[in-house]
Amino acid sequence: MTELTADGLRLPRISASGWMPWIANSRRFDPSGPPTRMGLLMIDVGASEPLMQRAIDDLPGEVSLAFLPGTPDLPRWLRRARERGHETYLMLPVEDPNGPAERGIKPITTSSDPTENLRRLHGAMARGEGYVGFVVRSPGPVSQSETTARLLIKEIADRGLAVIEINPTPDMAILRGLTIELGVGYARSTNILDYKLAGDSVTGALDRLVTWLGESGADRTPRHAFGVLQPNNETIDAIAAWHGRQTTPASFSLVPIIGHFECRPNCMTRLGVQPAQLRP
Repeated sequence: MTELTADGLRLPRISASGWMPWIANSRRFDPSGPPTRMGLLMIDVGASEPLMQRAIDDLPGEVSLAFLPGTPDLPRWLRRARERGHETYLMLPVEDPNGPAERGIKPITTSSDPTENLRRLHGAMARGEGYVGFVVRSPGPVSQSETTARLLIKEIADRGLAVIEINPTPDMAILRGLTIELGVGYARSTNILDYKLAGDSVTGALDRLVTWLGESGADRTPRHAFGVLQPNNETIDAIAAWHGRQTTPASFSLVPIIGHFECRPNCMTRLGVQPAQLRP
């Protein structure tokens, strides 16, 4: 599932037998648990090495991690995260005045020409291996430009990767629409659990999310949702303590983000050509 390009980049690809990286690199989980599902995604991992190490080592393996592609020695950290059971993603490097500054990575912008944006996407893709796909913040200039976004989602689709969109507004459906059209695995979340943004403790935000999930009731369709968090010591401590207090059997399943993906008809058709053991 790796292509070596003429300019020396190692890029993900769909294998000759049909294996897609977004399925092959995802973390397996037991689907027979409680049908109500909760997930946790920590984004922007890699800006601080001590926090990155804590996130990998101290968080439950069910917590998925999205790394900044500019993280020094990223392949080693991705490997270590997977060894600890974490499902891994890369942050899509797009122009974002509120996002962290990347080291050695030029952002994809709406003002750059398509060839340059594709080059920048490939540069990010080649920084590591074994990840499921890309995480993009929304709304933003790139996610609001269908022309720019189409180029990116098409390339992500052709290389068998997936897309997670964070905080899309109800009127912003460009990325989701492209993933449906192009057959890309897609997940989205509006649950921002960072205490600095939510104005409350991480524990309180986690408990509220669990309460919302539990409100589905026995006679309703089970709910599922995942929360998004930033890497800091308070958040890591809170998640670890919260997880340790969960009782068995639990009323919900804590699953990696793969358990929250949409796969619409075009996506399911593409998955149908995979090896038999991975067909839905």
